[in-house]
Amino acid sequence: MIYLDNAATTKMSETSIKAMLPYMNEIYGNPSSLHSAGQTAAQALNDARERIAGCLGCSAREITFTSGGSEADNQAIISAAKLGERSGKKHIISTAFEHHAVLHTLKKLEKQGFEVTLLDVHENGIITADEVKAAIRPDTCLVTVMFANNEIGTVQPIAEIGAVCREKGVIFHTDAVQAAGHIAINTQEMNIDMLSLSAHKFHGPKGIGVLYARKGIPLSVLIEGGAQERGKRAGTENIPAIMGMAAALEEACRNAEENAKKVSAIRDRLIDGLSKIPHSVLNGDAENRLPGNVNFCFEGIEGESLLLLLDDKGICASSGSACTSGSLDPSHVLLAIGRPHEIAHGSLRLSVSEENTLDEAEYTIKAVSDVVELLRGISPVWRDLVTGKKEFVIK
Repeated sequence: MIYLDNAATTKMSETSIKAMLPYMNEIYGNPSSLHSAGQTAAQALNDARERIAGCLGCSAREITFTSGGSEADNQAIISAAKLGERSGKKHIISTAFEHHAVLHTLKKLEKQGFEVTLLDVHENGIITADEVKAAIRPDTCLVTVMFANNEIGTVQPIAEIGAVCREKGVIFHTDAVQAAGHIAINTQEMNIDMLSLSAHKFHGPKGIGVLYARKGIPLSVLIEGGAQERGKRAGTENIPAIMGMAAALEEACRNAEENAKKVSAIRDRLIDGLSKIPHSVLNGDAENRLPGNVNFCFEGIEGESLLLLLDDKGICASSGSACTSGSLDPSHVLLAIGRPHEIAHGSLRLSVSEENTLDEAEYTIKAVSDVVELLRGISPVWRDLVTGKKEFVIK
């Protein structure tokens, strides 16, 4: 099996698994308990918080553990909105191609009287700090822009956007779920006020994540109950998963430069090979993209058929976000960068990890080329295109 869906989830690393095991059968106390077993667990919890903060360039007290990126996004956005509302500021700026954890939360806030501006995204999948600056108003309480897009892999000018927000006195949140562990992140140097990440995107366990919130930003409570996480998230902390996340993030950050070099070489070979398929187009900027992201549209085919036939050839891939894989609608990300509906339906996302090889890339290029040719050969849409009844969109 060739696994090329690492943007959906990654294989857990041995380092992460080993870090978790002692907290399942040896150090299993509740960190809120006062006895020695509980305090040993509490000490581990504090240690993990310190280690994760070290990877992000912040203090441990600015780290809150969540169930993953979606919860962290929700809590960050709702907290900033509630804070703004207290001073009469109810305008939020985001982009049209955010993850649905962000977009759906913004929709919810719109029903509560907030006004949301979704910035248009250029064809290359990038927005600029100047565009953010131009959209900020006196009543803007939050700017939320993802660090790296989960479908097309484009990396935004986060430090520059953060600097604009800092200058204007507006809270800046970034969904860094795809970026953390793959790109160097320093919350202080990048002017980030709030940040979300999820462990299973960098070889950690599923169901655990982090919300970083700069000191002085009060968090709204989404889950009521106990006083865990300094009263900001009720529920006994998942110590094994937290320890696995801390180990995975440290390992990913330590090896990020080396991994990026290897992974980007595989990515570039895939892009070069797939670009040779007639009437295909790379989605997202060729330079400002995640080391492991490849996203193409192929005219005249359906992405679902492509994925199923690739699976028959032993290749695990996707057509976009795993969170919307059951939807028949075309990707909102591809629509946001200007791809027509009929083109957006024929998309393929390959996301590479350091465990993949150049030999696997060569096999994948051949397999995708063969499957695209097969699907086009039985497609009435393709027949209309090659006979001139319809015009090609992708030249």
